This record gives sequence, C-alpha cells and structure tokens, in this order.
Amino acid sequence: MTSKSAAAARATVYGYPRQGQDRELKRAIEGHWKGRVDAAALRATAAGLRRANWLQLAGAGVHEVPTGDFSYYDHVLDTSVMVGAIPERHRAAVAADPLAGYFAMARGTQDVAPLEMTKWFDTNYHYLVPELGPDTVFAADSSKQVAEFREAAALGLTARPVLVGPVTYLLLAKPAPGAPAGFDPLTLLDRLLPVYAQVLAELRAAGAGWVQLDEPALVQDRTPAELGATARAYRDLGALTDRPQLLVASYFDRLGDALPVLAGAPVEGLALDFTGPAAANLDALAAAGGLPGKRLVAGVVDGPNVWINDLQKSLATLGTLLGLADRVDVAASCSLLHVPLDATAEKDVDPQILRWLAFARQKTAEIVTLAEGLARGTGTIAGELAANRADLASRAGSPITRDPAVRSRAEAVTDADTRRSQPYAERAAAQRAHLGLPLLPTTTVGSFPQTAELRTARADLRAGRIGTAGYEERVRAEIREVVSFQEKAGIDVLVHGEPERNDMVQYFAEQLTGYLATRHGWVQSYGTRYVRPPVLAGDVSRPGPMTVRWTSYARSLSERPVKGMLTGPVTMLAWSFVRDDQPLGDTARQVALALRDEVLDLEAAGTPVIQVDEPALRETLPLRAADRAAYLAWATEAFRLSTSGVRPRTQIHTHMCYAEFGDVVRAIDDLDADVISLEAARSHMQVARELAAHGYPREAGPGVYDIHSPRVPSAEEAADLLRTGLRAIPAERLWVNPDCGLKTRGWPETRASLENLVAAARTVRAELASA
Repeated sequence: MTSKSAAAARATVYGYPRQGQDRELKRAIEGHWKGRVDAAALRATAAGLRRANWLQLAGAGVHEVPTGDFSYYDHVLDTSVMVGAIPERHRAAVAADPLAGYFAMARGTQDVAPLEMTKWFDTNYHYLVPELGPDTVFAADSSKQVAEFREAAALGLTARPVLVGPVTYLLLAKPAPGAPAGFDPLTLLDRLLPVYAQVLAELRAAGAGWVQLDEPALVQDRTPAELGATARAYRDLGALTDRPQLLVASYFDRLGDALPVLAGAPVEGLALDFTGPAAANLDALAAAGGLPGKRLVAGVVDGPNVWINDLQKSLATLGTLLGLADRVDVAASCSLLHVPLDATAEKDVDPQILRWLAFARQKTAEIVTLAEGLARGTGTIAGELAANRADLASRAGSPITRDPAVRSRAEAVTDADTRRSQPYAERAAAQRAHLGLPLLPTTTVGSFPQTAELRTARADLRAGRIGTAGYEERVRAEIREVVSFQEKAGIDVLVHGEPERNDMVQYFAEQLTGYLATRHGWVQSYGTRYVRPPVLAGDVSRPGPMTVRWTSYARSLSERPVKGMLTGPVTMLAWSFVRDDQPLGDTARQVALALRDEVLDLEAAGTPVIQVDEPALRETLPLRAADRAAYLAWATEAFRLSTSGVRPRTQIHTHMCYAEFGDVVRAIDDLDADVISLEAARSHMQVARELAAHGYPREAGPGVYDIHSPRVPSAEEAADLLRTGLRAIPAERLWVNPDCGLKTRGWPETRASLENLVAAARTVRAELASA
C-alpha cells in the first residue's frame, strides 16, 4: 500500500535539449546570422522545437513540463535580458533590434566586444557572464518567460517556468568594466529582488502555479555572508503575496550548509540532486528534519551522463525520501540539456552497448517508470525492473569493459614515469637553442577553419562517394594551404591545421579501444556550437599512431618548427561520457598511457614541439573544495604521464580556455609543461595576472585574439593586450597566440586576425628593443 506522498508522486524534468533531432535550431540561427533566415522564420522554428519537446515529454508521461529553459544562445544571457542587465556598450543595439542586440551580446560585433564566456559549473556548457556594477539599474522584462509558458499552457499541458535564481545569477556575474576594485555583484541583491518579484507576479497572472528558481551556485562552498543573502532572498520572495508557488532547485553536488537555509525558507518546495557526490543530500536532509509540508523533487536519475539508471537503487532512495517531505516527485539530477536527445537514433552502436545507454528520451522514460513505481508500487513496473537488472548485469560482466593487459600496464606505473628527466630551467635552455625562436614567438592553438569543402569531403567519404585516396589528397591540400599561409603571415611555430579531425576528442576516441562514437549524439557546448562526446565504455589502449603521419607531412613543407597536436587525458574524459563503474583517476591513467605512446612516436618522427591540450582541467574541478586535492592529484599526474617521456629539448605545450583559472594556478604549475596558452582576450589578461601572482615560472601565451567572436581584432588592440600581458609576464617567457583553436571561424577573418596578431608581436618586439 502506498503512502499519501507516494501516491502523489509525479514525473518532471528541469530542462531539455534545445537543438531538435537534426540540430534544426543551429541551422536556423546560423542562417539568420547569414541573412538567409528572417526573424519571423527563426522564431517559428524555435516555437516548433519547443512544442515538439513539450509534447514528447507529455506523451512519455511527464506530468509537469519545464518552460523558459529554451534559449537561442544561453539561459544566463536570457536572464540578463529578463532583469534588464544590458551592458552600456550593447544598449543601443538592443533598443534598435532586441534580437540582433541579443546576438551582439553573445558574439560581439566588429566594433563592440561580447560578454565574457565561461564554463557552467563542472560541465562543458558555456554561459555568458553578466556584467554588473554599482550603477546597474535592473528592469523586469518577462516577455520571453510569459510567452513560452502560455505556449505550453495552450497545448493543455501543466507547465512550470524555470528561471536562474537571483542568488546564483549574482554569484555568476563579474564586475562591469569601470566598477570599483573589489565590487561584489551580490551587493545588488536588494535591487534585484523586486525585479524577480515582478516577473513572478506576471507569471502567476499568466496562470503559472509553480515557478522553479535554479540555485546551483549554492552547491559550491559559500561564505556565511552568501548564505545570509540566500536566506534573505528567499525570505523576501517567500513573503510575496502575488506569486506562484516556488520550487528552489540545486544540482551538480551536495548543498552542504545551504541545505538548512533553503529547507527553512518560506518556499513550497526544493529540488535536490541525489546522484554521485550529491547522494550526501539524503543524510543531510534527514539531519535537517526533512521538508515537512513541502514538495521535494528528487533528482535520482543521473542528468549529465549517459548510463542507464539502477532503478532498484533509485527506488530505495525514493522510498527513504517519502518520510522526509509532504510530496515526493521524480526527476533527473539536473537539466537534460547536457546529454544527447535519443539513443535509439544510434544505429551503428553495438546493440549490447546500446542497452546500457540512456539519452534524454531514455532518461525521461526512467523518470516516468520510477514515478509510476513510487506512486503505485513496484508491481506495476515489474517488467521494467527485470529488464533493467538484466541490462546492468550485461554491462558488469561484459569483456568490453575490461582488458587485463591495459590494467597491468596501468598498475606498473611509477613516480619516475610522471617526471621529466631535467628541471624546467635546464629544459628551457635546451629548447631555446634547438628552436631558435625570436622574442614573443607567435603560434596558434592548433585548428584552422573547417571549410565547407573539408566537411563535404568527410561526408562524401562516409557515404562512399569518394575513396580514401581522394579524401586524403583533400586533406593534404588543406595542410599545404595552412602551412603556406602561416609562413607568409610570419608565424614562428606552425601547426598543420587539423583538417583531418572532426573534433578534438572524437578524433582520438575513434582510434582508441574502449571508446565508441555516436552519429547523432549532439550536445550544446555554447550558442550554436554542438559536439558529439564519445562514450567511454571500456579499458583504453592505442592500437597504433594517430597523428604522426599528418604532422610529419606538415613538417616536410616548412623549415619552421611544426607542433604535434594532441588532446590531453583529462579533457579526453571531461568531454566524453565517462564510465561510472571505476574511479575517474583509473580511467585517466589508461588514457594517459595511450597518449604517452603517441607523444613518443611524434618525438621519434622529429617533432620538436608537442602540444597536449587540457582545456577541461578547470571545468572538471570538483565544486566543493574538500574534493579538489584528490582530483588535481590524479589529473596532473595523468598529464605528466602523457608527456614526461620526451627528451629535454622537446618542448611540451598545453592549452586551456574559457574557465576561471585562479583556482587551478598551482595545478597548472604542477603539469610541468614548458609553455601554456590560455584564454585571456575577453577577460583582458586576467589570467596573466593570476599566473604572475602565483609566481608561475614557465612560458605562457595569454590569448590576444578572441576566436569565439566573428570580429577581427586590430593590430593595435592585440598589441595593447600584449603590453598588458608584459606587465605580468617577462618578455622572454611570453608567447603570442589566439585564445583557442580556429576551427569554427572562417578563412577571411582568420587571415586578417592572425596577420594583425603577427603585426602586434612585431610592434611590441620593436618597442622592447628600443626601450
């Protein structure tokens, strides 16, 4: 017999993939940018995708669908528009054409820089950072939120608008240009709350019974002042009389000290994560006395990963939660934005492995099954439970997941395998003599534009319209063009441009055992940039060289140094859907050993500079400080294991982008790379100052060209950034490079921007010589 709270159990989700089955949103937005799709057609496409999502969710048995989670670019940017936090430099554009102004904030224009972009907590999703100052004036604009709620309600659906909560919004913000030193955006809370009150009132007037306020920033370590601000925010919002019922949601980790604050707030419900490290929320909720009289939305299905749920285990958790709240509903641990849409579209995946995978639609089915079992008893889902047990057993016992040779090699690793043979100072002298580079050497991060011709050739190869020989000749032609351009532009350390690569992780995953690739597993990274994270299903090894042939071909075309380009072990994990049946550090060591083989083969082939990119080092940092030391220990060890077998004169580079680096500066030092390039253009060289404050002793290239915007920085703009960098990093250790790879850019802007970058380096070199 079910309890009252169990009988009321409902299924819901916090958010859903935006792009559509065939990335229709991406095509519509990019068509709009190119003038082929007008605003009305873009809005119609978006409305159709929202409608399809809601109907799919409702048809699957979801009782309450989310609204407001859909976005043309980013939901944090949408929140900035909702509260009127438009930077001064964008206000005229937004006033003239709100849609064009919105995209200008996201991407910039030739004359106006965009908002800074960084990672959304520990995911690979990027958000646009709000810029706030003491003179910021908030103003409510709930038109998007109200309109999308009404669209769902018109379909006869029970809908719940989802908003970024006010505390998280302010904690994610940065001081606007010109704000006083030490300005804290959280001091604007009392100014922001009336705007949220107005939005809530307007949603209630539109018919919303519940509104979800997402506060994921509260799963991070928060100060007493921040917790006090949280208590004040929800005291004031809870005291409003003209509002819907409030559901405050957190995800990605345990709430810790914020849990009793939210449990005691005058709101009607909490949504909590109960997966992974956030499973600690269960005991903490019991210790806090539960949520008597309130609704609990229990995130028991892993939202950011793709493995099937252990239904019996989740039901046990839900059963325990029944005694802690007036009503328990079932959800994923976070928005399903972070997983692909539908696993059944993957016709090329081994059917055995496919049984182990759950994308957004499969997770929705799991949520509905769990809600059914909770509400009506496990007898009603006996068939689903039996099938789930069989699938879990199939995975646990499969030879796909374990390779004894790989495990033996990983167990034999010693500390000496993770250390270079000479300290940096001695290596640096050997490298300078070997490479003969000028002061302020110029290079790029790796990839060059993936042209339409390249994408067509790749598609033709897959479809059998051309053979391997024809495809490889197209790749060689592209490498010749890239090398020729770099030589003419005056770049000092060249790259081959990576024309053969589809994605910096997928390309390697397709050549390593243990990984599998998808055809339709697209996940949004930022804006219209979608990636297909590979799935790490078993033990990892390298059957043969992966990059040596193309790097060697590029080297044959030039007398200048050419970098070998690899993706590092942490990023290979972070940008994949990782296995959840062993510690991440064990998997990282396996990947590192496979990459070590490639690094040594590149060196043996005569490659003088090898770059092992780790853009995900910071994003994978645990959200709680107590968990970070263990992560950084295995993450930095994995990088060093990949790179430490080379001779002193072989220069090891790494690259990181679009994250807050202050928390990992010591770890960056522990990588023991000879040169690191980092994103710096949008943040005006902040990372250079962070490296200097740490006393970072090696060479660094803080980027002077923001490649995530189509604008072309002038030579003087790049020179100004270099001069700023020189105030933190000595000239003999400063490199000149873009923020990131150039894959997503077009050739005209790439040529102009890199020519300006080289000109800037020459200008500043001359200034240094004459000083």
